[in-house]
Amino acid sequence: MQHFKRWLTALILIPFLLWAIIKGSILLFAVLVSIVSIFAIHEYFDIICANDTGPISQTTRVITYAACMVLVMGACLGSWPVLFFILALDMMALCVFVLARFSALPHIFDLVARQVLGVVYIPLSLALLVFIRNTEGGALWVIWLLIVCFANDTGALYVGTFKGEHKLAPNISPNKTIEGAVGGLVISVTAGLVFNLVFFQDVSLALLCIPCALCVAVAGQIGDLFESAMKRVGHIKDSGKILPGHGGMLDRIDGVLLAIPVFYFFTVFVL
Repeated sequence: MQHFKRWLTALILIPFLLWAIIKGSILLFAVLVSIVSIFAIHEYFDIICANDTGPISQTTRVITYAACMVLVMGACLGSWPVLFFILALDMMALCVFVLARFSALPHIFDLVARQVLGVVYIPLSLALLVFIRNTEGGALWVIWLLIVCFANDTGALYVGTFKGEHKLAPNISPNKTIEGAVGGLVISVTAGLVFNLVFFQDVSLALLCIPCALCVAVAGQIGDLFESAMKRVGHIKDSGKILPGHGGMLDRIDGVLLAIPVFYFFTVFVL
């Protein structure tokens, strides 16, 4: 039943996602990404603050949600200085928050550190996805990236389920296996190669994308384990329930978050 829900959710969301990437404007794409970012950062706070004795400050949440929206929407301009300026504004807002609440919140700097990590981890990474979408052929490259990441997740899941014997990181995620990780890498590289040959029809580019797909897949698996480590510390199984069969939004995009910067590097310096 869990696998049925997983595939049913994917089949429902994929057509809308493809339409937004291919036919939608860059502004619409940024709006969609910012919504994903807000859901993911909300779940991130629930995980990272799960062991706190009290609820997280609503001021911190408001500052963070605003940073998510402005960072991703600001990426529509395709300017790194704009993103750095937004990050600076986020830091200034946090500084004012510290000065105003210093005596009331004894662990205020722990909270600020978590917020900064969350902003770099989620909306800043997703803002790079808007950068990629805004380049020539960007829609196809975004689809290529998502296919490689999701093929990595799916391949690791099913190869690990049927062939997995050796634990990959038992202290972090007991169900993940070395066989599953290798299977995910192979399937993701294959999917990226086939997609490249079909849609870009450039053999040299397809061969160049093989190491790119491998690095993206490795980054995706690291991202998956990183989120699993956070959930392990917070004693949480899933980050949420918004996506039946997948869990929360952060569960779905945890691998993509670290894969995006790696792929952005390749698009700028290699491809």
